[in-house]
Amino acid sequence: MILPCNANLTEERPTFVTHLECGGTGDRVDPDRLHGLSAAGKPLLVRYDLDGVARALSKERLARRPADMWRYREFLPVRHAASIVSLGETMTPLIPASRLAARHGAGALWVKDEGRLPTGSFKARGLAVAVSMARELGVTRMAMPTAGNAGAALAAYCTRAGIESFVFCPDDTPEVNVRETALQGARIWRVNGLINDCGRIVGEGKEAMGWFDASTLKEPYRIEGKKTMGLELAEQMGWRLPDVIFYPTGGGTGLIGMWKVFAELRAIGWLEGEMPRMVAVQAEGCAPIVRAYETGADHAEPWEGAHTIAPGIRVPAAIGDFLILKAVRESSGFAIAVTDAAIEEAQREMAGAEGLLMGPEGAATHAAFIKARKEGRIGAGDRVVLFNCGTGLKYPMPSVSGAIDRHKPVDYAAMNSG
Repeated sequence: MILPCNANLTEERPTFVTHLECGGTGDRVDPDRLHGLSAAGKPLLVRYDLDGVARALSKERLARRPADMWRYREFLPVRHAASIVSLGETMTPLIPASRLAARHGAGALWVKDEGRLPTGSFKARGLAVAVSMARELGVTRMAMPTAGNAGAALAAYCTRAGIESFVFCPDDTPEVNVRETALQGARIWRVNGLINDCGRIVGEGKEAMGWFDASTLKEPYRIEGKKTMGLELAEQMGWRLPDVIFYPTGGGTGLIGMWKVFAELRAIGWLEGEMPRMVAVQAEGCAPIVRAYETGADHAEPWEGAHTIAPGIRVPAAIGDFLILKAVRESSGFAIAVTDAAIEEAQREMAGAEGLLMGPEGAATHAAFIKARKEGRIGAGDRVVLFNCGTGLKYPMPSVSGAIDRHKPVDYAAMNSG
């Protein structure tokens, strides 16, 4: 048995899952069988008996639980506590960025720092639930394409669960991601292409290798783990959500998941005030969702020649594109693209002004906030949350040239000019 990290997870508990539903057609399927995409080739979404959730759980009871992702178990699909595969998924902090709020004229600005999770990114949320469900449903081998962080999370959780893992990444994936994925037990290959090319290899290898395809939104459960970002945010803000959420968008699982759980929370009467505007943030070198949003399309055409310094949002085609666009439009939000230069400058500004080391994807949300504020798309009184999806420690940083020769006099005056 894989023992969970927190004692509260060992107790048996009811599940409130009623069915899985095709995100495109609405067709229902049995939740107790292993599924990939729906018969229509669309993502499957988990649906719950929300009246049952409301009867079983109160805000007061929730507040007494340990501060981890599994405190929201009534909103999650795992039926048996013994199935849970955990590496200690703590609640991540919501950190005020007061100096930058004042500098850029926002009513309030926070960073939700997902880099504090196991394996250093928000991918831990989705893969913790996906691997737990795979274990519950008898999967012994899993595979996925990755830009880096998802592969590391898959490797870690599969190793803990006793499941084999196979990972395929673009050949320019940050070296630390490749090495941590291998060290944590996955078999990993670099591919001379982009993440969609890696995904094709995974899909075409299912029959020959007998693995389960854990690609973004090609199974129903990563989204359920990712939606806990929204649950945490709502609870941390006293069940009154911010005016605007900026989210780095590649496959878009987190944005879709948060919008899904906000609807679930509203259905049980837990949310106060208005729903937030959801902003999908992409890089100008790979912005299929932005292009589709601006042209009014429901689906995003694949992006040719994708390039950006933020590998997590270098996704030329997202299978959940229509769900991303639906969430953005239903929330009266928007999609916005920023340059790589703006991402780098935003990363420096956040580190220098607030002491927060964002990954490039998270820095893209800060760059997008600055751009949107200048364009008047964000008001001076708006309360804004930026999602930093992973620790900046995994990515290249500026070189440092300063040095002192201990055998020579130290020129302290020169230090003031640095």
